[in-house]
This record gives sequence, structure tokens and C-alpha cells, in this order.
Amino acid sequence: MLTINKLIPQGRGLAKVLLQRAPNVALDWDVRQKSRFDATDSTGRALGVFLPRGTQVRGGDVLVGEDGSLVVVQAAPQPVLVVRHCAEHGTPFDLMRAAYHLGNRHVALELKPDHLKLEPDHVLAALLRQQHLIVHEELAAFEPEGGAYGSGGHAGHGHDHDHGHDHEHGHDHGHDHHGHGHGHGHEHDH
Repeated sequence: MLTINKLIPQGRGLAKVLLQRAPNVALDWDVRQKSRFDATDSTGRALGVFLPRGTQVRGGDVLVGEDGSLVVVQAAPQPVLVVRHCAEHGTPFDLMRAAYHLGNRHVALELKPDHLKLEPDHVLAALLRQQHLIVHEELAAFEPEGGAYGSGGHAGHGHDHDHGHDHEHGHDHGHDHHGHGHGHGHEHDH
């Protein structure tokens, strides 16, 4: 078994030809959000991955073995809910509102300009449909946002950014972290 304890986010600094020649490993989000896991790469080689606690692996990241060999990570297709706005009864802003409410529930969420993706959940699917959104399940790669306190989706990789904002912490600025939306009193089927 090849032991892996290093990750190069998105293969930064590596020659493209090295990445093209490297074996790959397809992992779903459930595995990629763990820092310790076993897997098998495209050559059939067993991998024992031991990354720093809190590390999340993203599609395109490169795992580095103890022997210096490289393995490119692919985000494996998995069941996801794809959420789009209803052109007939809503606007693209409905997606922004849905993302806000799902974020308040700490739901892992992938944001795209024209849709959202989340892991299947029949309760959330029903809630989203009540908000005039079109929800369907498909198999697709899932790359949720890293979160407000993450490091661009790569916790533990030293990507701190200071944007020069002045904030007075410890003061209530009217933020209701667990605000709740208002339901609609009519059915909406898609």
C-alpha cells in the first residue's frame, strides 16, 4: 500500500505533462471531506491517505506518495439534487434566497451561476419545491463551497487572505444566523 501524506492543491507548480501521465483516483464527496481514507488508483494500486486533520480533498488536487509518485484526484459522479429557478413562476434571485436558507441550515452546497447542487434530501427537496424551484436528482461531481471560515475549500493549506476589511467583532450587527423563510400557501409541481 502506498502511503500518502501530502496534497498539492490543484497541482499548483507541477508540469502539465506530469499531471497527464499520473494515475488518478475518483472519490465522492463523502470520502474527499475526510483526511484519512483508503482508496485504489486507476492502476489498481492501494492508497492509504493520511492528510492533516481538517483537510478536504477537491477534484484536481494531487496526492503525493511517500515515494514521490503523484495521483490526481477526480470528483466522482454521485447522486445530487440540482436546483434551478422556475422561469415561469420565479427569477434567478430565487436561487440566491435558497442558498441563503440552505446555508443557515449548514447544508453542503455547490453554487453555480444558474443552479445549486446539494446531497439528496427529500425534506429539503420538498422545501425547495415549495419555493417555486425546480429540483431533480442526477449523477454529477459534487464540489461544495468551503465555507466562510474555510481556506478556499482547502482547509489546512495556508491560503489565508486579508482583504483589509475592518470589523468590530463581538458586536451584534443585526445578523440572524438562523432566520427562517416564509412558506407559500400554494402547490408548485415540476
